[in-house]
Amino acid sequence: MNKHFDLIAIGGGSGGLAVAERAAQAGKRVAIVESAELGGTCVNVGCVPKKVMWYAANIAEALHDAPGFGIETGDVSVNWKTLVDGRQQYVADINRYWDGYVIDSNITMIRGQARFVTSAQCVDTRSRHTIDVEGDYYSAEHIVIATGGQPMVPPVPGAELGMTSDGFFALEQQPKNIAVIGAGYIGVELSGVMKALGSDVTVIAMEDRVLPVFDDMVSNVLKESMQHQGIEMKLSYQVNALEQTEKGIAVCSADGEKLDGFDAVIWAIGRSPNTRSLNLNDVGVEMQSNGVIAVDDYQNTNIDGIYAVGDVTGKSPLTPVAVAAGRKLADRLFNGQSGSKLDYNQIPSVVFSHPPVGTMGLTESDAQEQHEQVSIYETQFTPMRYALSNKPVTTAMKLICAGENEQVVGLHLIGDGVDEMLQGFSVAIKMGATKADFDNVVAIHPTSSEELVTMKQPVRVYARGIDEAAA
Repeated sequence: MNKHFDLIAIGGGSGGLAVAERAAQAGKRVAIVESAELGGTCVNVGCVPKKVMWYAANIAEALHDAPGFGIETGDVSVNWKTLVDGRQQYVADINRYWDGYVIDSNITMIRGQARFVTSAQCVDTRSRHTIDVEGDYYSAEHIVIATGGQPMVPPVPGAELGMTSDGFFALEQQPKNIAVIGAGYIGVELSGVMKALGSDVTVIAMEDRVLPVFDDMVSNVLKESMQHQGIEMKLSYQVNALEQTEKGIAVCSADGEKLDGFDAVIWAIGRSPNTRSLNLNDVGVEMQSNGVIAVDDYQNTNIDGIYAVGDVTGKSPLTPVAVAAGRKLADRLFNGQSGSKLDYNQIPSVVFSHPPVGTMGLTESDAQEQHEQVSIYETQFTPMRYALSNKPVTTAMKLICAGENEQVVGLHLIGDGVDEMLQGFSVAIKMGATKADFDNVVAIHPTSSEELVTMKQPVRVYARGIDEAAA
């Protein structure tokens, strides 16, 4: 094997595959280094298997609601093995696709763990552009770090009694009583899935609300929805240990409270960059104390020819972001697009909770800080999907507009279907749409999305130093 390339991508996940693919299409010699299955977290233990489970949960919920519509379904039960086997087969099919695609694209696949080689190990003047993979050296003019993240586990006694989200996707049996520690993206998604599939679920978090970095409206409505579903909430709870007891696993707090009897505990307290084993300090790549790689607007590190994309940069840890950043980088390096870079502003995202959340742009509090004049439009209602259901279900929507022309700078949605409706509205917002542009669209009736183009009066108006409640 010729061991010198135009580009090496360290990591075969979303970002690494994207930059490698685009570079190979430009006729460059490209390699990917990966020790696990291609596709990274998203395909193997993230977005893809999570979404399969979310669909299963939605079907279970629909079956529970069916009698209200005159449809008799009998008892609803979950065959966990059938669900998991089908999910894993779906993931394996994607793995096989990527394996074949890499071969067909003339990309060299290097299996193993990569680490940068120091000048003491390699006398070549390109030592900073050389990596060691299981004892073999490979070099490239351009090396892209795209190793993603890994679940965090706190250093508390008994932490090993819990599992991460990776462990969740390895469960061979459905836990009947489960504790989810963390109320961010991962925590609310897994807790909603497991509750809908019939498990008893307790969400435990040190914050005083769920999705704490999201707009208050989304956080409040989701918390109420989760409580209506029967999910136990233990917020403002500082976990300082896990213990094995006769009843099961116990979660212990700093003030002596103990929640006992769990079959499984999931750590969902966030993810950290998977950079510790890359030997970056020795080659001078600048990192933060938490392992995040410092990059500029063009994905450059402080070392020429070494770049980073995706979760390792600490910027919007979402699969489409890593893909877009990788493609933009390759276009800049190999396709003559010197100004090619990803705009990290106004990136839409979805949380597949129950119900789902869709959000883009500024929160209400952020808008007040950044703009002189802000108008808030908001609505809450029960969607028709639950017209014949006796359970309380809320859809809520918020438009945040700034300036005299009321440009839409924030959109926050929670409710059935918002995961699909956000994409189209995000195009309009990215193009600079105003409230008047929304108003000029004829509504599609009856739909939930029509509410976004029929809200007439603001519920709150802020001018710098003034907070006025709308009449």
